[in-house]
Amino acid sequence: MSKDLHYYEDKFSRLNVNRHRKRGVAPYKPALLLAVIELIEQGLLTQNRVFISADLIATFIKYRDLLGPESYQADLAQPFFYMRSDGFWHLKAQPGLEAVVSKGVLTTLKKLRDTVQYAYFDDELFSLLNDSTSRHRLIRILVVTWFPDRNQEIAQLLKINSFQDFQDRLREKGGAVYAVEELKDENKTFVRDAAFRKIVLRAYQYQCAFCGLKVDTSLNQNIVDGAHIKPFSEFRDDRINNGLSLCKNHHWAFDRGWFSIEDDYTILVSNDLREESPHAKPMQEFQGERILLPNQENYFPRSEALRWHRENRFNRGEQLLTY
Repeated sequence: MSKDLHYYEDKFSRLNVNRHRKRGVAPYKPALLLAVIELIEQGLLTQNRVFISADLIATFIKYRDLLGPESYQADLAQPFFYMRSDGFWHLKAQPGLEAVVSKGVLTTLKKLRDTVQYAYFDDELFSLLNDSTSRHRLIRILVVTWFPDRNQEIAQLLKINSFQDFQDRLREKGGAVYAVEELKDENKTFVRDAAFRKIVLRAYQYQCAFCGLKVDTSLNQNIVDGAHIKPFSEFRDDRINNGLSLCKNHHWAFDRGWFSIEDDYTILVSNDLREESPHAKPMQEFQGERILLPNQENYFPRSEALRWHRENRFNRGEQLLTY
């Protein structure tokens, strides 16, 4: 049979979904397809590689929360992994884990990300999804077949960039401090973490606040992290002024108390470092220098957070922190 538009319209209308006696039809495969198609529509997915990104997860959550039963909200891992049974969706395993992907059972986002690099469509389907007319016909099949009474709501959702919208709302509030119960959904926690880091990196213009290093690629990958001053695991504090943009080396060093920051934003370096740095400036030579700061003063590192780090993490030389 030719893999044309009619072929995939039939495939989309006959997805292999779970049918629960009480919950009814599980809508998560069609919701995932809507999420992926939206990323294509918005120009955020231009290659036939569907990575497990914050953009995808945030968009999936949007459709999941609208279209799924309130009593059960599936993890992205389930439709992402099991849609391979529908014949047009394929998984690229992490190196050496091909057998796990072909035979395994993946039920959590962490397991999925540890095991799968990305998913990809049949080449024929990806070409159709990049054609506006064919794409909207496939959207219509998904809506008419699986969500016949939600057409207007889905049409509105397709216009919203979910991850950017979440970042914008978080930025307007200056970040957030979360209650424990807000972090039970692994999908939403992943999106929250990615949003915090993106906002912090943008605030520092993608430079390391300690050494000024900036390296990025055409794929928007960069060498700096959005680091927490007070650890998120203890304080659940995603306020932007609890963040620092740090390169990989200095993020690691900051978390272990090898350096800290005074209230006037000057650098304190531990006396207990024994350094050999033939091709870069040694850490101890940054002693007393001022860190790079964001353009917006309300994003400057919070004094209370810096004080906590000095008192609870900074090693002045008496004893190295060990983990």
